[in-house]
Amino acid sequence: MLKKVNETINRYELIENGDNIVVGVSGGVDSMALIHYLNEIKEEWNLSLYIAHVNHGVRGNDAKKDQDFVKGYAKEVNLPYYTIDVDMEGYAKEHRITSEEAGRILRYGFFNQILEEIGGGKIAVAHNLNDQAETLIMRFLRGTGIDGLRGIEYRNKNIIRPILGITREELESYIESNQISITEDMTNYESIYTRNKIRLEIIPYIIKHFNPNIIKTLERTSILAEIDSSFLEKHSNTRYNSIVEKKSAFQVVLNYKLFKEEDLSIQQRIIRKAILEVNGDLQGISEAQVSLIVDLFLSGETGKQIDISNNIIAKTSYNNLIIMKSIKEIDDYNYNLEKETYISEIDCTLYLSEFENIEFEKLPKKKNTRYFDADQIKGNLRIRNRRNGDRFNPFGMKGSKKIKDYFIDEKIPREKRNRIPFIVDEEEILWVLGYRTSELFKVTKDTKRILEIRFEKS
Repeated sequence: MLKKVNETINRYELIENGDNIVVGVSGGVDSMALIHYLNEIKEEWNLSLYIAHVNHGVRGNDAKKDQDFVKGYAKEVNLPYYTIDVDMEGYAKEHRITSEEAGRILRYGFFNQILEEIGGGKIAVAHNLNDQAETLIMRFLRGTGIDGLRGIEYRNKNIIRPILGITREELESYIESNQISITEDMTNYESIYTRNKIRLEIIPYIIKHFNPNIIKTLERTSILAEIDSSFLEKHSNTRYNSIVEKKSAFQVVLNYKLFKEEDLSIQQRIIRKAILEVNGDLQGISEAQVSLIVDLFLSGETGKQIDISNNIIAKTSYNNLIIMKSIKEIDDYNYNLEKETYISEIDCTLYLSEFENIEFEKLPKKKNTRYFDADQIKGNLRIRNRRNGDRFNPFGMKGSKKIKDYFIDEKIPREKRNRIPFIVDEEEILWVLGYRTSELFKVTKDTKRILEIRFEKS
């Protein structure tokens, strides 16, 4: 097993020297094998490991025992431990999604929150080859194309899966030979979720009656699909860049003549790429919706449009095809800032704290965080969107400029400008949130009190 995992890490470049790695640990066979392995190679790779455990709130005392077990293991191996209690079923009901999807969203949200606290890094999760087989069967039953048959990826952005090529049996053997303690979630053996039914009923039936090596067969399927899918993706990206007339954060404009010359397979990928550009992901976007957009674009009729999921609009305009995001207008808002303030209009929470200036050169660089000279602030701090006549002294520049001119210089789209929050005092703008701070409030060696402002998107 160790040789195979080492080969996987090198082949897919999963780990780099000095990485921070948040490891999702449930206490079961898979995750305990993963954390044990990573802890074994920690010194060799100069890794900083952090154990994370999520109590999904569905198994009462049993879940609490698992939580305590993982906490005990973290203490035993002297690794930082993070945990959280969530209401998976409540979240699923509120957002009208499956329990499995709710669990995934809550887990990765927590893991990424830890990464923010520790200054970035990677998330290691314990998917194995059996999980890969279950995923492929699940996708096939629901309907999927070649991209879906790639299955779970060894690496997806900051998520790595070092043991994805290892079977459940190999992991159990590793656990036994290394005498690693585990705790088992007994709901894994109940046919209460789709994945469990596939694991407990469908795969054993296939093994018994059709193919005893179905796990390995499905692995080969995913590898072949990945080869073909990667080629198509590379080719379609090249064609996409040629066909795009212009794009912004909220809109992609395609050349109709060039688009219609492409093969249907490439057309569909171009549409998905355009949606990804304006939406950030493809969650909730079905193959049927993509096909509807292709049909619309190939019809040649100008001035037609269709609305699909997530406020995405596809429309035709003379020689152009447009994929755009429908942005809801935001009314003017203006709130006093407390130590913790939630702004519903932008779904964002701000946190304020103040401390003495010890060594301003050593102020920590933290995501979404800025520092200000507290003694330069006049009156109360507020958060609001833009107003007519607003002016701003951008950090590093002499003099002020109109906010309108600043937005133009920064190439901020018109439809986005009214959504951008400003932190202000009674006279000046301190921070155009997400962009630049003001030169007037910068921290220097003469600053006595420092105000820290941090924001988090929900």
